[in-house]
Amino acid sequence: MALARARRDGGMNYWPGFVDVLSSFILGIIFLLTVFVFVQFYLTQEVTGKDTALNRLNAQIAQLTELLSLEKTGKLGLEEQLSMLRSSLTAAEGERDRYKGLYDGVGGGAGAQGKAAELSGQLDAERRLSSRALAQVEVLNQQIAALRRQLAALEEALDASEKRDKESQSRIADLGQRLNVALAQRVQELSRYRSDFFGRLRVILGNRPDIRIVGDRFVFQSEVFFDTGRATLDKPEGLAELDGLATALLELEKKIPGEIPWVLRVDGHTDVRSINSPQFRNNWELSVARAISVVQYLISKGVSPQRLVAAGFGEFQPIDPDKTEEAFGRNRRIELKLTER
Repeated sequence: MALARARRDGGMNYWPGFVDVLSSFILGIIFLLTVFVFVQFYLTQEVTGKDTALNRLNAQIAQLTELLSLEKTGKLGLEEQLSMLRSSLTAAEGERDRYKGLYDGVGGGAGAQGKAAELSGQLDAERRLSSRALAQVEVLNQQIAALRRQLAALEEALDASEKRDKESQSRIADLGQRLNVALAQRVQELSRYRSDFFGRLRVILGNRPDIRIVGDRFVFQSEVFFDTGRATLDKPEGLAELDGLATALLELEKKIPGEIPWVLRVDGHTDVRSINSPQFRNNWELSVARAISVVQYLISKGVSPQRLVAAGFGEFQPIDPDKTEEAFGRNRRIELKLTER
């Protein structure tokens, strides 16, 4: 009769329990990392906007530099033209003086007088040209000064933007460091309370062969609590074990600080052999119903519902892949895991 019961109800597997503990631990880490990634994404968006403004400022600086170069080129051209006009003016003045001396020497001949008048007119025209050139040079000097002031303002804005960018990067790095420290502290605290909890359970449950510790979880064979194909807690020895478990949980609730979001997860597992009864259509429903029965019993003993989670995995997480009765027995199990919420 015991053999038939084992065939119908399956075996007990420890490896899936370890995997499940590890996955829950990783989920907690992923949650904190998600918060970090969200904050980093927000700060990255801010930095990206600053990079866009920085690129726009660089483009404006390049444009102003080009304009400044053109203005300088134009100024040099005007200065060169002004120099030529001054040279022509000097030559004209010299020639005028020469004709004037000639005119004075010969008693003021009509030809010399006309030539002097012509040279004076040319001299006045070149002086006017020189004045206009000087006025254009002055305008160009003012424009160059304005461009230099604008360029200085843009360079100042660029420096300020780079400074803000460095500050943002520093805040991102600091936030990441704080999150990593907080995560490490949270994991370390929970690990310490988990060790205390398991130590207490070892004392309460004793050294029974059908109750084992695998990694960070307690593993009970289903036969400790349930008859074959059933999810009703009607075995006195199983209820006694759950009473001890409830006592340890109540002590644990008093020890762990309220800011640590911990839960005790109760996982139901079956073997690979199918079940199809009026109450359960498949092994998944059976595993879930068994986990819920354990959780409800613990609640009836005073354990806070907020600290309990029921989960069913059916036959899909075996800890022993063999098809023997011993493997089926190991895969039929109830696992208890203390983890983060």
